[in-house]
Amino acid sequence: MTNEVTIIGAGLAGSEAALQLAKHGIKVKLYEMRPNKTTGAHTGSDCAEFVCSNSLGSADITNASGLLKKEMEILGGELIKIAIENSVPAGNALAIAREDFSKAVTEKIQNEPNIKLIREEITEIPEGNVIIASGPLTSDTLAESIKSFTKSEHLHFFDAIAPIVEVESINFDKAFWASRYDKGEASYINCPMNKEEYENFYNILINAPRIEQHEIDKKSKFFESCLPVEVLASRGVDTLRFGPLKPVGLVDKRTGIENYAVVQLRQDNSAKTLFNLVGFQTNLKWSAQKELLQAIPGLENAKIVRYGVMHRNTFINSPQVLNPTLEARERKGLFFAGQLTGTEGYTESIATGMLAGINMAKRVMGEEPIILPQETILGALTRYISDTEHLKNKNSFQPINSNWALVPPIDLPKKERKNKKLKNELLAKRSIDVLMQCL
Repeated sequence: MTNEVTIIGAGLAGSEAALQLAKHGIKVKLYEMRPNKTTGAHTGSDCAEFVCSNSLGSADITNASGLLKKEMEILGGELIKIAIENSVPAGNALAIAREDFSKAVTEKIQNEPNIKLIREEITEIPEGNVIIASGPLTSDTLAESIKSFTKSEHLHFFDAIAPIVEVESINFDKAFWASRYDKGEASYINCPMNKEEYENFYNILINAPRIEQHEIDKKSKFFESCLPVEVLASRGVDTLRFGPLKPVGLVDKRTGIENYAVVQLRQDNSAKTLFNLVGFQTNLKWSAQKELLQAIPGLENAKIVRYGVMHRNTFINSPQVLNPTLEARERKGLFFAGQLTGTEGYTESIATGMLAGINMAKRVMGEEPIILPQETILGALTRYISDTEHLKNKNSFQPINSNWALVPPIDLPKKERKNKKLKNELLAKRSIDVLMQCL
């Protein structure tokens, strides 16, 4: 193996993998097709761009996503440090000023002597040491090369982007600042609805025209944790009230009223001038989006700076292709990382990029790649996506987030088995203890 690695894609996973290799003294050629060729979802050319949301999810280690972040810190993750440095208030979550974050990552990569950033599209899987982190919006030409290597069809699901509005256009006579259950700083903007207002909003939503999908896209699948708001609404009038519009724990202290439904907006940039609608990913036509948003109390005159859009995401059939090290079974020195592997979420993308980078470094240095313990979130996640049990049912493998169901259960006394907080605390402690033993 030569002491040089090619990485395809300078998104979250590819950028993390490159920085991991660089600090081991390994030369990296990091290829990114933007801005010469766009994806239809990205808006800029910086590395590690956040597209759909600006949130990495919970920062609490008693949440599976929060624990995954802690595991990355323990293992020496690079992007998690930059994310914390560029965070914005978001209650108990880690949200970032997306432009500042991407610029910081890009600058770090450009200033790293072991990384050469090349603005060029790769259309075929190269020879040698390669990490493919081209993301869910992999170009058609490279996708064909990956398809040829994997000897299987790609699976697809749809991902949708939520609208962003200017904070100055929000009516704070109706909207109020709060975090759910008053946890942390009051960092979310909340637009409350009574029953009549919600029913009006719901009727507009379910009757709103949608952007027509291409024939091939109609056969693709939505990912359950990122469903368009109109798809959620189609499941019943109260579905949104138990999902992204749930009112529990959100009370306007000016009125003391417990609302029927609440739309939340989360800070999107460091200047606090832009906020995105939480859980409002959508494929509605833009005129319909404007009508819908203006039906939300507090957003009657909202200035929309980015409308929601929907795009098709691609991922490989990882159980057929990958080991839990993220290395291809059929070719040593070829690793996959990020959402292309079927791990869904920004945190998961960074984490798999980190693991692919660590294991590629080991491969280059003549060592065997590591398989993380299943008691860790990242270990459980990579074992899940590489589990050949999925192959028994052709359609059983679907993209997945980090979650507690992936890790082995922990024994608790019978009287404590319903104590979810205690169980999660013990699972988190076990993960950290096991991981520390691996170092």
